Amino acid sequence: MTVFFFVLSVILSIMLMTANKKVGKERGYDSSSVMNRISYIQELALVRYNYTGVISYKDYRKFLNINVPLTDKYFLLKYNGYIKAGVDFSRIKVNVDSDTIVHISMPKPRILDTVIDEKSIQVYNESENAFNPIKISDYNEALTREKNVMIRDAIDQGIYRQATDEAKLAITSLLKEMGFTHIYITEELVIPQLH
Repeated sequence: MTVFFFVLSVILSIMLMTANKKVGKERGYDSSSVMNRISYIQELALVRYNYTGVISYKDYRKFLNINVPLTDKYFLLKYNGYIKAGVDFSRIKVNVDSDTIVHISMPKPRILDTVIDEKSIQVYNESENAFNPIKISDYNEALTREKNVMIRDAIDQGIYRQATDEAKLAITSLLKEMGFTHIYITEELVIPQLH
């Protein structure tokens, strides 16, 4: 008797699975359902560059735009940080032409986060000048300038190209899983504004 119920449940489950596959094939995907699936993979398409750097800071008190002797202040900072770049998947445009053809328009990648880990900062060779003491704002200014340097370096090393490649790879693999065989991905054209 238990063998009969086991065989019956196996046959019913096979019939249910084949029926679900047929319904899925007949239904297909529209642009909004594809967009909903794409929005879940946004975190997978990020590129992260890790940094360890040294910041050298030196400044003087000035009088008539001339450095006053014996008023120099300086320090060296060592830090760890990272930059994240990626594509804003909420701005992707999807156009499903048929069950096998889909067009994706992707925005240009951008820097999403630039972080210097405050716990990793180590200060070396710090001046102790009574005429021009080091302030917290000096450290903040040095770190802000360093973040801009990190961004320029990452762009020069190709972080935007890598972010685009990662986004295309993630989208393509998802769309292939969904059954699309002709996937066309283009980057959004940005026209510079004239001033």
